[in-house]
Amino acid sequence: MLDRTDEALTRAPLVTVSGLKMYFPITTGFLRRKIGDVKAVDDISFTIREGETLGLVGESGCGKSTCGRAVLRLYDPTAGSISIAGQDVTQATPGALRRLRPLMQMVFQDPQASLNPRMTVADIIGEPLIEHARLTRDERTARIYELMDQVGLNRDFANRYPHEFSGGQRQRIGIARALALNPRFIVCDEPIAALDVSIQAQVVNLLEELQDRLGLTYLFISHDLSMVRHIADRVAVMYLGKIVELAARDDLYLRPMHPYTQALLSAVPEPDPDAEAQRRHVILKGDVPSPANPPKGCNFSTRCPRVMPICREIEPAFLEERPGQSVACHLYTMTAEPTAAEATAPATEPEPTQGDRIS
Repeated sequence: MLDRTDEALTRAPLVTVSGLKMYFPITTGFLRRKIGDVKAVDDISFTIREGETLGLVGESGCGKSTCGRAVLRLYDPTAGSISIAGQDVTQATPGALRRLRPLMQMVFQDPQASLNPRMTVADIIGEPLIEHARLTRDERTARIYELMDQVGLNRDFANRYPHEFSGGQRQRIGIARALALNPRFIVCDEPIAALDVSIQAQVVNLLEELQDRLGLTYLFISHDLSMVRHIADRVAVMYLGKIVELAARDDLYLRPMHPYTQALLSAVPEPDPDAEAQRRHVILKGDVPSPANPPKGCNFSTRCPRVMPICREIEPAFLEERPGQSVACHLYTMTAEPTAAEATAPATEPEPTQGDRIS
């Protein structure tokens, strides 16, 4: 019998992103002359299947949030194509894009900044209904109460303001607003990053319950690898605007291929002190290069413990090296003598990290 992850991996794609680029111009002088670009997202491609959760992880500043906003056309992409439920989002006119908004929604990172402090909970949740649905006042009120029930908010709170709630409750308000128009696809942009640890599990469990009940599809953006392992079906790892590895959750956590993925997973602490003491950590040296001036060849070549001469000259192709596991790394596309750094590097397959930690 297939579990939820295996079943999700057999469904047809709902979201297809191909060659997505999001560059922000760098200008100078009184005439704002363009002198370069910040390559926040630099030619990435992926699909998300119906009912699936794709986790997008990486360091702060790697382009995760920009990618999520570009997929929903909150930014106009520099290049590439985006299709959601067979609809071309990239080329949609403002009018067509407005008609597509009920299909795709977003849960923002900061639940305080994303809610209007001058609006009540009922006004915040009901605003999408006013803009996109033709409901009577009674029907709208009934729908608002239904959404509050779904996310675990007391109906008596409908006329309160955001500052009267805790961070977890404010995030539930944001989730209810995102669900108002019955979307099929939701981008969750680090929805737990601004919350206390004790509240994070509640919000993630709520997202999972809603997905199972409503058949939602998620792009879950986070830097918390333990939480991503709990909720995601597949995981994409970003570094400096590019996806360096994409695989099913268990394959990526147990058999990471890219050196950057190995370094990220080695930084996840083990709750068992004895097991933690025996683990080998991959310590990356140096800082992340500027996205305005990425290095030649592989973006990770300036920090990689297994760098080869070719890495500094030629950008590696993003290829499927194992069934369902794609990676952009020259270690798997050519045969070469190991360098001194490579010979002393940790094993390519570190010990498995701790599994789900949410109770």
